[in-house]
Amino acid sequence: MPIPEDVTGDEIDKDVRQELQSLPKTLAEDVARNLVMVARLLDEDPEGAYGYSRVALRLASRVAAVREAAGFAAYANQKYGEALAEFRAAKRMTGNIDLWPVMADCERGLGRPEKALDMAGAPEVHKLDKAGQVEMRLVAAGARRDMGQLDAAIVTLQSPELAANSVQPWTARLRYAYADALLAAGRESEAREWFAKAVEADRDGSTDASDRLAELDGVEFVDAMAEDEDGEVQAPAASEASVDKDEDDKDGDQDDKD
Repeated sequence: MPIPEDVTGDEIDKDVRQELQSLPKTLAEDVARNLVMVARLLDEDPEGAYGYSRVALRLASRVAAVREAAGFAAYANQKYGEALAEFRAAKRMTGNIDLWPVMADCERGLGRPEKALDMAGAPEVHKLDKAGQVEMRLVAAGARRDMGQLDAAIVTLQSPELAANSVQPWTARLRYAYADALLAAGRESEAREWFAKAVEADRDGSTDASDRLAELDGVEFVDAMAEDEDGEVQAPAASEASVDKDEDDKDGDQDDKD
């Protein structure tokens, strides 16, 4: 797959670069450039990222960082079985448990929420950092919802991290998940409150909490400009109410003149 000339491979994390030192220099550079492309495209072009991950995997399948990148690319394309296999391989190579929450979410994707819940209660969770533990809580709540256990999902999300006033990288997503669970359970007023709190914490627009809040408030978004049948952009037509009002205003002005 073609790689832009501006991608040198030096953009990768220093820890990954260190892993690649076990490879011949030219091979390491090729793998690094493909990994850069995976990271660059993962959000905007998951299929493209997946393609580059397969190239990197073919070149260096015994490098843990490559297996991890391949896992995330597969995960982004909802290839959960493949992603889980890659994450397991990376974990075996490094002994690192940071991937535990996303491995559990793969189990959800494979239609095995019970397995995800088993992983949420495993000893590995206690070895996760705070961000990882919050992520595991989100996965566990999602598994509860998969099983139709809405009340249990709500309780699962209730935690010190949810109640904290400080904003952390996970705060917006945690509040959003809680609001969404409340709404699914029919607790609309509470859901609105937590969507609003999610908006306050969502500084980088990682959720659509503002849109969900607007929906609850009855706000409808209308395209300011629309295309006609020929594909030409047209200004929105005035509503009948506004036309009638304009006519009334004109009649009133004429009466005043008379």
